[in-house]
Amino acid sequence: MKVRSFCPGHITGFFQIVEHGDPLRSGSRGAGMCVDLGARCELAAGPGSGKVSVRLDRSFEDAPVTVDAVKGLPGSNGMDFEVAIENELPIGQGFGMSAAGAVAASLAASVTLGLGREEAIKSAHLAELKNRTGLGDVAALYRGGVTFRRKEGIPPYGQIDRIEGDPPLVLCVVGRPFSTAIALSDRSIREKVNAAGSECVEHLAESPDLDALMKLSRRFMKRTGLAETKVEVAVAAAEEVGGRASMVMLGGSLFALGDPEKLADVLQHHGRIYRTRVDLLGPRVISKEI
Repeated sequence: MKVRSFCPGHITGFFQIVEHGDPLRSGSRGAGMCVDLGARCELAAGPGSGKVSVRLDRSFEDAPVTVDAVKGLPGSNGMDFEVAIENELPIGQGFGMSAAGAVAASLAASVTLGLGREEAIKSAHLAELKNRTGLGDVAALYRGGVTFRRKEGIPPYGQIDRIEGDPPLVLCVVGRPFSTAIALSDRSIREKVNAAGSECVEHLAESPDLDALMKLSRRFMKRTGLAETKVEVAVAAAEEVGGRASMVMLGGSLFALGDPEKLADVLQHHGRIYRTRVDLLGPRVISKEI
């Protein structure tokens, strides 16, 4: 069977790390947006011994998060899977592409195994936590749109609320890729993130709207000191033309709302830009062939 699927990318504006003994209850609180540029997957499955091969952007890769997400599905050990993923946004820049690829692949594989969407999300979440490539991306992708992760973990444990709005966005990749796994293992970074993140979560709970999300994301960026100088300069440039912008967590990139033409015009001088908008549909199967 062949299945094609798509999963949006995801931008985190701010977050707080919250871990428990049960990984399904673990993850992050925070806020962000699912975007309509993401990971496109084509998966072929047949009887076998549970082998998973991954071609990522046309090159065969280890892709441990995607492999673990597929292998974590019930019944997968009786099948072989060939996975091809095309990423529409760069890896390592905070756009949740490891999560998007894992979700797209696990969703496609779940179709071949006769499983539901919830099993695919669960397996992808566990794979992300195992490899420390993300904490809340999968939960947010499950909900779609602009999201407020009030409680860590995936449903039914996590609580992910939808914030109204589907604005156009301009993304700009300015600096070097950021290793989420290294950041999550750094005690100093974790302390800064949790101090600023818990405060931002509390404030957004009082006024859960898009304007507050952007202001708090900017505050989080400043308080954590995670942004490179290049990112700070680009954020300031976006604000000079009336935009609202902040660093994408965690990456050498930024996201901006406002007049797309003005933002694209000014940000093109700072790095590679991507025009996108909020995705409201979430992960989905595009087609399947028996």
